[in-house]
Amino acid sequence: MDIIERSFQETLGEKYLSYALSTIMSRSLPDVRDGLKPVHRRLLFAMRELKLNPDSGYKKCARVVGDVIGKFHPHGDVAVYDALVRLAQDFSLRYPLIEGQGNFGNIDGDNAAAMRYTEARLTDIAMFLFEGLDENSVDFKGTYDGESNEPKVLPAGFPNLLANGASGIAVGMATNIPPHNIIEICNALLAVLDTPNIELAEILTHIKGPDFPTGGQLYVDHKTLTEIYGEGKGTVRIRSTYTVEQLERGKYHIIITEIPYSVPKSRLLEKFGQLMEAKKLPLINDIRDESSEDIRIIIEPKSSSIDASLIMEFLYKNTELEARFSVNLNILDSNLRPVVMGLKEILNSYLTHRFQVLDRRTRYRLKKIEDRLNLLSGFLIAYLNLDEVIRIIREEDEPKPMLMSRFDLNDIQAEAILNMRLRSLRKLEEMELRKEFDALSAEKAEKENLIVTPTLQTKTIKNEIQSLRKYFEKDPRGLRRSDIHHDIADVQINLIDFIEKEPITVVCSDKGWIRTIKGHTTDSADFKYKEGDQEGYVLQAETTDKLIIFTSFGKSYTLPCDKLPGGRGFGEPLRLMIEVEAKEEIIALFLYPKDETQQFIVAASDGRGFRLETSQLLSQTKNGKQLLNVSDAVVALKCIPITGDSIAVFGENRKMIVFAINEIPIMNRGRGVMFQKYLQGGMSDFKIFNMADGLTWKSGNGTRKETNLDRWNVKRGQSGRLAPNGFPRSNKFD
Repeated sequence: MDIIERSFQETLGEKYLSYALSTIMSRSLPDVRDGLKPVHRRLLFAMRELKLNPDSGYKKCARVVGDVIGKFHPHGDVAVYDALVRLAQDFSLRYPLIEGQGNFGNIDGDNAAAMRYTEARLTDIAMFLFEGLDENSVDFKGTYDGESNEPKVLPAGFPNLLANGASGIAVGMATNIPPHNIIEICNALLAVLDTPNIELAEILTHIKGPDFPTGGQLYVDHKTLTEIYGEGKGTVRIRSTYTVEQLERGKYHIIITEIPYSVPKSRLLEKFGQLMEAKKLPLINDIRDESSEDIRIIIEPKSSSIDASLIMEFLYKNTELEARFSVNLNILDSNLRPVVMGLKEILNSYLTHRFQVLDRRTRYRLKKIEDRLNLLSGFLIAYLNLDEVIRIIREEDEPKPMLMSRFDLNDIQAEAILNMRLRSLRKLEEMELRKEFDALSAEKAEKENLIVTPTLQTKTIKNEIQSLRKYFEKDPRGLRRSDIHHDIADVQINLIDFIEKEPITVVCSDKGWIRTIKGHTTDSADFKYKEGDQEGYVLQAETTDKLIIFTSFGKSYTLPCDKLPGGRGFGEPLRLMIEVEAKEEIIALFLYPKDETQQFIVAASDGRGFRLETSQLLSQTKNGKQLLNVSDAVVALKCIPITGDSIAVFGENRKMIVFAINEIPIMNRGRGVMFQKYLQGGMSDFKIFNMADGLTWKSGNGTRKETNLDRWNVKRGQSGRLAPNGFPRSNKFD
């Protein structure tokens, strides 16, 4: 035995590359010519071999799957049957290629019945894909066991790739091609034939955009559509279609009649149920499903005064009534190489294939005509010399060579004359042969002319496409199902309208455990804490309020009060709801002000800070929003609302400074400006007050006030003077 030494890395790389190429070419990506993956092509071909035509009877799917895996596709029966089922589902394929009988699943997401119970046959559309298959129009290859042959690609008289789309995941690449309207595709193909150098913008006047089998409202602007079909990638939005059904006394129901493509109705209804149970839909009284063969989901609002569009906008943003379809036109070209194509390339590739099919079919027919004319020439010679032919056949021991030499016949002609039946030796038969000879001679001239004349080839292809378009113009399947909207109006909705307003008390412990108690309460018996923990913050709020958390790292976090944990326990750690670091401490927790003109002051331990607008406090993510920039040695001290015209700043050096609030600039983010100058240490505390009312601070069990602040009232940024008599040793105002 020969032993070949190779590195493991080299061998692994080679084997993985083989696997990757096999997955790309033989499983996951469709062919640009017929729009089929190998499993689909083999399924359809096996059904054709079983003569499961549209006008024939059905056969069990188990029989079809057995033939496919036994003759053409050596893979699991479950995968093959799943592929067969999808080809038969009118909610998965825009133009199904298989007609199923039995349970083939539904839009709810239910699976099909087992293959032993279901039956199938080909649809009329599938038959378009086979036109010319027996006329040498495409190449065949041997099956995996070498016992028979299968087509490498189908002639594809139907533009299946764009009409039905495709999806798949290969190694390192994927494809996701949306379905389109067949009449629009035909119009685009005709336009490309008329103008080979046609611009994409002109093509898009024919192909408006995707056309999904489940309908829906397609939202995509012209610019995005041009990018998708130009570059082969992009995203479109699909929204459910709804109508408003008016009832008695001004009431109404919203009726969902179409849902986005590939969204199971059961999953959609499950999401509705979750929102209702969580009381996240306070404006909706009930949602129920009355669907039969058609989608009919009824949404009953609580009040007829609520605008239906407001309810739908909320549902679009929070459920799969709106979905996004990511387009990725990754396809195998005619050389079986994976390529991301634009729409124009796809149309040209399909037309190139159709021209090749036409050329091969024409040459095949021409060969058949020539063979038949050869026979007819021999027959006509026999009729012209009938007596001599009969004599040779009766008298000669070897009549065939004699006929060939006597009348200059070839072997095929002589053999045909010898096999001619006696009843054919009639004058009428001779006339029929001459008529057939003349007709075939004329057809031969036409075919020879077609092969060498590109304009005639183009005309023939156009006639085929026009016939296909005419076929679907008389068929309901030719109507567009998805409405396209190019002007996208992003309606702004206030989510607070969809939260049931209830009074709550927000309780946060010193160690950051937070929960809510129903109602407004001040009863300390309701405020339970873990052992070793104590009260931190108690706020009376509404479920529609927002909670602002400000930390020592100068970051602001936002939590909706309706999403805070309730119940009788100790609550949940804030750190599970927001992304805070281990050393980050909460220094302020308050409700977002209803008056958005309210301003705040933030300051750090180094004596720097600034004013900020209320809206800057809001954060959209769990990671929070950095407002006050601090370093390792500097931390944020306070974030408080401005409730006066002056500010008193107290340093660790026991010096105080007082100045007007308007000396502090308004900023969105940064270190801010210096409030007080320090040679050593930093800021201990600051307080906002009205100069006319004087400055107060806690002293023992009471408070003290200083009204004569002239000696401390200076410009911002100075060092200040020593504290007033009686100021706390803690260096804090409160």
